Amino acid sequence: MLTNPRAERVRSVRALSKRSVRERTGRFAVEGPQGVREAVRYAAARVRDVYVTSEALERYALDIVEPARAAKLWVHEVSAEVLAAMAETDAPQGVLAVVDVVDSDEGADAVGPADALAAVLDAHPRLLVLLTNVRDPGNAGTVIRGADAAGADAVLVSSASVDIHSSKVVRSTAGSLFHLPVVTGLDVEATLETLRAHGIRTLAADGAGATLLPDADLTAPHCWVMGNEAWGLPDEVRDACDEVVRVPIHGRAESLNLAMAATVCLYASAGQRPRREGVTTAG
Repeated sequence: MLTNPRAERVRSVRALSKRSVRERTGRFAVEGPQGVREAVRYAAARVRDVYVTSEALERYALDIVEPARAAKLWVHEVSAEVLAAMAETDAPQGVLAVVDVVDSDEGADAVGPADALAAVLDAHPRLLVLLTNVRDPGNAGTVIRGADAAGADAVLVSSASVDIHSSKVVRSTAGSLFHLPVVTGLDVEATLETLRAHGIRTLAADGAGATLLPDADLTAPHCWVMGNEAWGLPDEVRDACDEVVRVPIHGRAESLNLAMAATVCLYASAGQRPRREGVTTAG
């Protein structure tokens, strides 16, 4: 058992709270049982280490510890003090994992934004969402979670947006970060051109849109383009999209926040696509 909160290993894990360290090492931390469980279940090849307290070792034996060991992952028992020293949150719930940003087997030449976007487009997606200049971690993570729930094929993130591997974003995805491709570091204008070249319509979600969401044709492959929380989409980005769509406000609310608007749009898209096998409903 690791019991020294000042050990080098502990400091190296805690250092992943800094973006510069995440970028240099190509790793990030996942805190809490839900995120770690989904990482082990859906991205085991990227999981470097799993850290659990004695209590968590027993509590999460079936859904985290045993699957991690079956996947031949390193599972380390640590004291509660050590886990607290590793984690950013005040209550990390006894479980933390260190995960590679990409599968180390993919190779350095295959992980650039252009290559990652090309891989998504090669799969002939029908529903995408592009985040441009999204700065709030909670919003970014919630959009990823909403995209996952709505059956989107991928989430695209501009280079000017928040780092999706920050702890706040990772936590707010509730594990969805490991369920669908998330392409980061994209140039917005170039991405819009690439999407159009692949026959994917781009729909700017904006309060100035002439088309109301219920009237939008969402049957063809398309990508929702979402703007900054405070100022929305720049004119040049909005004008570069194929259509500008607004969510109608029926009550007295001035507007919806970014994450809520994105989820509403994504679910409108999901409602116009054929129902897939394995669809579940929230209960």
